[in-house]
Amino acid sequence: MAIRISGGTVLDPGRISGQYDLLIDQGVILKILEPGAPFEGVEIEKTIDAKGMLVTPGLIDMHVHLREPGFEYKETIETGCRAAVRGGFTAVCSMPNTRPVNDNRQVTEYIIQKAKDAGFARVYPAAAISTLSKGQALCEYGDLKDAGAVALTDDGLPVANGQLMRRALEYAKGFGLPIISHCEDMELAAGGCMNEGPVATRLGLPGIPNISESLMVQRDIGLAELTGGRIHIAHVSTRESVAAIRDAKKRGVNVTAETAPHYFTLTDERVMDYDTSAKMNPPLRSEDDRQAIRDGLADGTLDVIATDHAPHSPLEKNVEFSQAANGIVGLETSFPLSLRLVAENVLTLEDLIRKMSVNPAVVLGVPCGIFEGAVADIAILDLETEYVLDGNDLWSKSKNTPFGGMTLKGRAVATLVGGHVVYEI
Repeated sequence: MAIRISGGTVLDPGRISGQYDLLIDQGVILKILEPGAPFEGVEIEKTIDAKGMLVTPGLIDMHVHLREPGFEYKETIETGCRAAVRGGFTAVCSMPNTRPVNDNRQVTEYIIQKAKDAGFARVYPAAAISTLSKGQALCEYGDLKDAGAVALTDDGLPVANGQLMRRALEYAKGFGLPIISHCEDMELAAGGCMNEGPVATRLGLPGIPNISESLMVQRDIGLAELTGGRIHIAHVSTRESVAAIRDAKKRGVNVTAETAPHYFTLTDERVMDYDTSAKMNPPLRSEDDRQAIRDGLADGTLDVIATDHAPHSPLEKNVEFSQAANGIVGLETSFPLSLRLVAENVLTLEDLIRKMSVNPAVVLGVPCGIFEGAVADIAILDLETEYVLDGNDLWSKSKNTPFGGMTLKGRAVATLVGGHVVYEI
């Protein structure tokens, strides 16, 4: 099916920016044309009017929990991928903390096939660093890569054993796979359920100190420096972590890092009414930490905006705060929340699209871009429409969001994967 996207502003950071039409045929970008320019030889079956819209490479979320296999009551690969394309994401990287854990070829292949069958976003699985994510023995990285894994992580659990993490970095280096590190000292965080600070004291809740994250960030940076391996720091939430990553980059350490919209949008004050929709790990931090995250995005210390999309059912969330599960959904709110950084002059629009498409593609080693011959994974984004978010209207199977009732600006109006329109308003 030949498609023409006409009248939009095309933005692929570092490659193309301006008013162009895109001609798509047989799943690829056949031609980039001046607006309205004629083109013979292909019969256009569908024209998408993108006037006033931004046309970008499909957004890529490199940190998503799709829950399948094992926890389909929270999310399935199909429902998660439907939510993704509604948010403008053409691809997601799924975390391995499923049941069974994605620590073998069979689970990796199952996830990829289920995503293909669903027909929405692409899924690039991250496989486990260690068998069963228990931090005791390394998985077979070569076999996992051959099956389609693009990264390695025990996300949800840290690799507590420094020697094992060293060997993982060395082993993964040989296969060109990044290690995505969940940085948490479990002993320092033990018993905590929100950020350690004045708010936790007022609420009478046990806190999780910043150092429980930043200490492990520093350890893993040191191990990457020792081994020459690739370390990617997941869900950065503290000012100390930002400072450590910034210093490591200056020294030339092969480190990249991500944060999530909730860390640059909210603080631990959001927990004041014991709202479990604002409970996550790492927890929402202080205003100083929020500002440090924004600074880290602005100066390039933080390379990627990811969601850490973590769906939970009411069974896990509608309980007392200390017992509630950690995590929020984020695929459908990530772009509008992140667009606020442009309005507030933290990022340029080009920087934002880079952190939500190009940079995660580089970290994971997957395709991304708008150029002739490229696979047509494209997002068409409306930057102006305002609306009040109805949390119950989310396409994710779970509705655990702290942003319900918030006025948002910006949304995807169409998403194309492999030249097929998989979402359109």
